[in-house]
Amino acid sequence: MLREYFVNTLAQSNGDHEVHQEGCSWMPLSKHSVGSHASCHSAVQAAKMYFSRADGCAHCSPLCHTR
Repeated sequence: MLREYFVNTLAQSNGDHEVHQEGCSWMPLSKHSVGSHASCHSAVQAAKMYFSRADGCAHCSPLCHTR
């Protein structure tokens, strides 16, 4: 099943731009769509085209949260 993913356009204090799944409670107001993906892994890779330090959200994409 495909889900829509978004990357936060504002970096966190550590420099990461978090990738969120549609419907995430932690979805930022300042975001950019990285498209529909079957997993957070491909969504994070797509986000890295915009921000080299992209990482999955610990809440909605914990498998891709590495920092």
